[in-house]
Amino acid sequence: MSKLSEKLKEEFIALLPPAIFFFVALHLVAFVRALILKGTGIAVGTSVSVTLAALIIAKAVLIADLLPFINRYPHKPLVYNVAWKTTIYFLVAALVHYLERLVDFWREAGGLVAGNEKLLAEIVWPHFWAIQIFLLILILMYCTMRELIRVIGEERVRQIFFGPVPGATVSG
Repeated sequence: MSKLSEKLKEEFIALLPPAIFFFVALHLVAFVRALILKGTGIAVGTSVSVTLAALIIAKAVLIADLLPFINRYPHKPLVYNVAWKTTIYFLVAALVHYLERLVDFWREAGGLVAGNEKLLAEIVWPHFWAIQIFLLILILMYCTMRELIRVIGEERVRQIFFGPVPGATVSG
């Protein structure tokens, strides 16, 4: 195998877990949003756009994990890194969610400032915050699992969830 194909395979394997998680999570968010917005005449994003967003978020998370300030508390109890990463990812998610709404209003109003004013005047804040709370829980779950896997190890987590691999020795 060439170095390029090995690197691509390595990147694909690293991208797979967060991509699957965010694929499922964002489809759940889209479903909840569709239920909240039913009857309002507001179009809900398609599955293709949600899937694309999941891939982008998964890659962004992998890139963010390489930044030195993300893994700020590696030697403290897990709750520190979980809380820190959840806060950062949640703030980014809230900003992206707001900007996503802003783009829709920008198109309607014909300008960024007019779109923002229209958004602030017309947005249904309880709906916005319901989605944010749902995203917060999903991000918290993701960060908790990532930190547990980091500490316990991928192989041990596989053994815990799926049992020992036939023919492999079980480490304690």
